[in-house]
Amino acid sequence: MFLGAAALLRGGWALLAAGCALLPLPAAASGKGDPARGETLFKACKSCHQVGANARNGVGPHLDGLFGRQAGVLEGFKYSSAMKTLGEEGLLWNAFTLDAYLEKPRAYVPGTRMSYLGMRKIQDRTDVIAYLKALSQEAPASDPQADTQTRAEIGAAAMGLEGDPEYGEYLSSECVTCHQMSGRADGIPSIVGWPSQAFIRVLFEYKTNIRSHQVMQNMTTNLGNEEIAALAAYFGSLDPQ
Repeated sequence: MFLGAAALLRGGWALLAAGCALLPLPAAASGKGDPARGETLFKACKSCHQVGANARNGVGPHLDGLFGRQAGVLEGFKYSSAMKTLGEEGLLWNAFTLDAYLEKPRAYVPGTRMSYLGMRKIQDRTDVIAYLKALSQEAPASDPQADTQTRAEIGAAAMGLEGDPEYGEYLSSECVTCHQMSGRADGIPSIVGWPSQAFIRVLFEYKTNIRSHQVMQNMTTNLGNEEIAALAAYFGSLDPQ
């Protein structure tokens, strides 16, 4: 079952998890950012990412029209295989996913080539995201995360749960029909040893259709917060065989 998304979060696309406190996504996803302040903060990003008129790819891809864009598909830029895989599995850039990526890039997309370690302050991320959204050519209505705050609140509730690994083991049989317990990923990402928060995030994104993968969406439809947290706790406790 699960996690086609990416070796998701493996902590990264990583998904989701358990022992963490509530994820600070609602603030960044609410859209209440200051684009002007975000522009100032973005100056630290300009050494790699161009924006605005005549923006081109450089060390990193240009970020014009970022909102609503599939990850890893901008023409002319050589993305990491990890980023391209996540894009193929349905990762779209919006307030919710950008917040998670900016907070801990290497956790959200294990294997990313971006060297930036992350933006810790929620308000800083919120403002930078507001700036990037203002630059985007996508109309607000095209943002698939229009109802992000409600989704983020639901996800935050799951993040606050301490999963029961024994219950997770009981639920895991469908997952391991596709995902190898050995930790090897032969076309299907491993879900063994992921940080709980990453695991939870990924399943939550499938459940709310932020990530588009029909099998994973079907598998997560009937999972509640308790079940997702339990699976995260179980698989996170395992070492690749």
